[in-house]
Amino acid sequence: MADSTQVFLVLGLTLAAFVWGRFRYDLVALSALLGAVLLGLVPAGEAFLGFGHPAVITVAAVLVLSRGFERSGVVDVIADQVLRVGDRLFLQLVALTGTVVVLSGFMNNVGALALLLPVAMRLAREHDASPSLLLMPLAFGSLLGGLTTLIGTPPNIIIASYRGAVTGESFGMFAFFPVGAAVALAGFAFIVLLGWRLVPRRAGKATTEAMFDTANYTLELEVGEDAKAVGWTLSDLQRELEEAIPVLAVVRGETRRAGHAFHGQLQAGDILLVEAGPEEMKLLEEKAGLCVAQAEDEEGAEADEGSSGAKAKGPPPVDTEGLQLVEAVVRNDSMMINRTVTQLRLHNQFGLHLVAVARDGGRLKQRLRDIRFRAGDVLLLQGGESELSESLGTLGCLPLASRNLTLGQPRLLLVSLAIFAAAILAMVLDLLPAAVALSLAALGSLLVGVLPLRDAYQAIDGPVLVLLAAMIPVGQALESSGGAALIADGLLALGSDWPVVATLVGLFVLTMMLSDVINNAAAAVLMAPIAASLAQGFAVSADPFLMAVAVSASCAFLTPIGHQSNTLVMGPGGYRFGDYWRLGLPLEVVITLVAVPMILLVWPL
Repeated sequence: MADSTQVFLVLGLTLAAFVWGRFRYDLVALSALLGAVLLGLVPAGEAFLGFGHPAVITVAAVLVLSRGFERSGVVDVIADQVLRVGDRLFLQLVALTGTVVVLSGFMNNVGALALLLPVAMRLAREHDASPSLLLMPLAFGSLLGGLTTLIGTPPNIIIASYRGAVTGESFGMFAFFPVGAAVALAGFAFIVLLGWRLVPRRAGKATTEAMFDTANYTLELEVGEDAKAVGWTLSDLQRELEEAIPVLAVVRGETRRAGHAFHGQLQAGDILLVEAGPEEMKLLEEKAGLCVAQAEDEEGAEADEGSSGAKAKGPPPVDTEGLQLVEAVVRNDSMMINRTVTQLRLHNQFGLHLVAVARDGGRLKQRLRDIRFRAGDVLLLQGGESELSESLGTLGCLPLASRNLTLGQPRLLLVSLAIFAAAILAMVLDLLPAAVALSLAALGSLLVGVLPLRDAYQAIDGPVLVLLAAMIPVGQALESSGGAALIADGLLALGSDWPVVATLVGLFVLTMMLSDVINNAAAAVLMAPIAASLAQGFAVSADPFLMAVAVSASCAFLTPIGHQSNTLVMGPGGYRFGDYWRLGLPLEVVITLVAVPMILLVWPL
């Protein structure tokens, strides 16, 4: 079997695994790399050179610098101004989307979204509006802003490094700006003037307590020995509450009965599955004495049995003294994905109680301990105020509570900006390569105390770095095996009677479609050698083809799985999988109509 055929087989399986989503993308990419090594497509001695690739180092440095901006208060100053826009939806869209577009040009776009997402939720809450109208424009704006600079998004870094390998000269810091800024401006104008009307308006309102009503929580509450509800029927419970709170089921030992079929009296140790939000949960605690049922950790379950062999009667009541409720969304790179609360030892290891779970704006009808978490799930967690932030960061969750602005120290704010400006100047003047300049800036931020070392390591997105490091050798194998040339020859044959511009448009659309179903960095790695081969076949400059890949790889607007930003807003906004294309498809048409002429104007054939 020819090497090119084997590469196509590996890539076909890899793309299928990316789309399937059963395994995290970094594991899929690493499997592809090792498979290519076993087949002899990538030399064993070069298998892990990708971890030292300039693109990987640059992405890591940008992530550290982004976290430094957050800690020093640079972003908080901006967020504080955004909160003053008032109750007009148009102004809210302009302020939020415009801010995230600008921020995403100079920091990780997921980081920019993560900083402004709580601000958007707070705006929706304070003005009693549906957050769904704000969150999708915010997510799409974070993608648009990344187009404007070298460090705005991983595809730009990858394409710049690839151009350096092919031509000996990389794209500079602001080489992407003329095309990227035009596309970002056109996309921004479309979203705030017309596109937001295409976003589904969910009925939920961002109330003060729950922040958003799209999350219909399934609570697991226990009847303690001293609870008022002992001896009550469910009818008694509803009368006492003076409010209809649905009881899905009553669990007693190993027996589970549907709420509508349970007519007996509640006993100590019973567990009620209830649909409610934080406000209803407080009502159940105050009037019925019900408490959050603590899912047993593996270690806790073993300890509860005791030396006498008697089985524990159930988890102890949760002491809410000093505890805080927080809503958080599960990130794409979270360690929680595909794991249960028991497997995570959420309480023993992280000091957190899982109170409720909402998914895609719908209700989960299963017990909390049986739920396997997915990216985009919205969790209601309870934990100590001092440990919440660190625990959520370790778990890979983004808090959605109202953002408490910490403006930082003025000295650190100015130092952070000065260090970053020096790195940018060194790149613009070609004094240092991007990877070296940004790494020095990250190191400087750590040395002067802008960012603690522990936070720097937490800021580094391990799965993304592994994805890049693994896919870069696979992409090189696509080129060295002749696979990229074969694909290019096929496209050249199809477009032989068409102008070069038509093939460029086809490459742009194909890459954009690919990035809608796989990680944008992986799309850039795979399409870069094909773009270079196409340019060589047409005997034209490779720059417009590479720039087309850079722009289109970052324009994943049709699905929630194409980019982390899209996934992060899915749960809080109450969106469904099919909601994204309503705004995403016309936005991609606008981007194509603006990007291709601009590419040809700035980077002629």
